[in-house]
Amino acid sequence: MSIKAHSIKDIAAKANVSITTVSFILNGKAVERNISKAVIERVQGIVDASGYKPNQIARSLRTGNSQIIGLIVEDIANPFFAGIARLLEDKAYKKGYKIIYSSTENQAEKTRELINLFKSRQVDAYVIAPAQGAEADIKKIINDGKPVVLFDRYLPELDVNYVGVDNFDASYRAAKHFLAEGKRNLVLVTVDLDIEQIKEREAGFQTAVAESGLKKTASLVIKVPYGTSREDTITLLVDMLQQAPQTDAILFATNYLAISGLLAIKQTDKVINKDLSVIAYDDGDIFKLHTPQISALAQPLEEIADSIIKKVFEQLSAKAENTIEKTILPVKLVLR
Repeated sequence: MSIKAHSIKDIAAKANVSITTVSFILNGKAVERNISKAVIERVQGIVDASGYKPNQIARSLRTGNSQIIGLIVEDIANPFFAGIARLLEDKAYKKGYKIIYSSTENQAEKTRELINLFKSRQVDAYVIAPAQGAEADIKKIINDGKPVVLFDRYLPELDVNYVGVDNFDASYRAAKHFLAEGKRNLVLVTVDLDIEQIKEREAGFQTAVAESGLKKTASLVIKVPYGTSREDTITLLVDMLQQAPQTDAILFATNYLAISGLLAIKQTDKVINKDLSVIAYDDGDIFKLHTPQISALAQPLEEIADSIIKKVFEQLSAKAENTIEKTILPVKLVLR
């Protein structure tokens, strides 16, 4: 036999108070409405005993506030984005908010669909690692007056808060480290995407090589087409190492390329730290557990998440003075 769920009307009748009073208590406005502690406790006791769950969508339509932040990233399975999502979830929860998130696979059309989905869920703010071509859709959110913070990928066309890292300096320092080790045949393995942070990583690498006085033929940039499977990426990198056996240092511009690269190196006669130095972009347990351990450019996940949450809640607060900021954080070179 099913038991009928309690409604807000049922709770009000049991507590012998008005529906409005119950609504104020459930929405956290009891104190500002001068509702007595005794009434609050009586209503809350009935709510707890009944197992009443407010309809979040209906509540957001009444209050204009869903207490939800929408997070849109390229791939939530990527350790970098997964790490950011977990930190944002914790930090938002402490402020009474929840995070819902999804992946775009770097597709502008999918970004548009997700933005529309999150609009239907009445999210209060958006945190986005944008796909190229999503500028118009993001601008619509901004024009609607919703708080928006971009991270990881910067879109110069938009006047919007952004949190990122100094990608140029990170790659520059990694290449400088290789050169200081006496390496002279450097390779950058990157992804074939026309986005700012990828271009900055290549520019930092190329600048360090140019400053060293090495001939251009002494350095090589391998661009893996975006979306290439791991198996095909491994095949491509094995072929590169066979065609350029003089390679003595590799910088991987993303963590997933680094993982594919390590698997490719295992298929050759190259020995890391003997024949070949390797630095991966983004740090993670897999690089610490690898034998030998792999050096990495570690993005400051905690600081990135802190900066994002700070800007989100500044925009959500009517009392705060909202200024558009581009926050650029340093990357740590972790040598192992």
